[in-house]
Amino acid sequence: MRRFLVFRLYGPMAAWGDIAVGEQRPSTPHPSKSAILGLLAAALGIRRHEDDKHQSLTDGYGYAVRVDAAGVLLRDYHTTQVPESTSRLRHLRTRRDETRDRSNLYTVLSTRDYRGDALYTVCLAENPGSRYSLETLAEHLNRPRLPLYLGRKSCPLAFPLSPRCISARTFEEALTRYDAEQTEAQRKYLETLRHALGAGSSECDFYWETGMTGSKPLHTIPRQDMPLSRRRWQFGKRNEHYRRGDVR
Repeated sequence: MRRFLVFRLYGPMAAWGDIAVGEQRPSTPHPSKSAILGLLAAALGIRRHEDDKHQSLTDGYGYAVRVDAAGVLLRDYHTTQVPESTSRLRHLRTRRDETRDRSNLYTVLSTRDYRGDALYTVCLAENPGSRYSLETLAEHLNRPRLPLYLGRKSCPLAFPLSPRCISARTFEEALTRYDAEQTEAQRKYLETLRHALGAGSSECDFYWETGMTGSKPLHTIPRQDMPLSRRRWQFGKRNEHYRRGDVR
């Protein structure tokens, strides 16, 4: 048996950043591992410069996610005014300070993708030597030290995370047990929510890392979402497996 931490993510908007080129800021249809580890780091109160703590999160947990409702793609034409030149030695505390000199501004144009009304169930597996126990992670997800959001700061949570620590052989079994532990009121609400979000089918998309299950994937793709340095925004590659199956 293995130990898993399972919780749900829902919000009216989410943004799971993919590789950005030029003015395009795409989003994957499901949460990246770096986004989930960033969520855990915020809950624990870990700052971006604390590289050793971020590395312990990266090494400490396997990752899987079930897409309960894929949501819809929302594409935003985004304009931002920024200073043309700013010394790195000068610390700007507010947006007002940044835009005070109106003669030194230029506009950055970008296209940013979001997922609207998407619902996910996340599953983390505890690896040997993890710095933070699953119980500690669950406690801080319920009482986070820093604000939690779904990829971008403009995407707040709209549903309780409801974290649970579960013993199971595979992540699918952990998800099934998590669903079974919900109260009747919670189950009815989630079923209503899934149908309202257009997830009428009982089938869902599953994504996971090697070692989370013995199930055979439909295909495997490389993802560049393994955090290497939060300060420098550097990410490494990992393999992610995919299949489609029943929600239960």
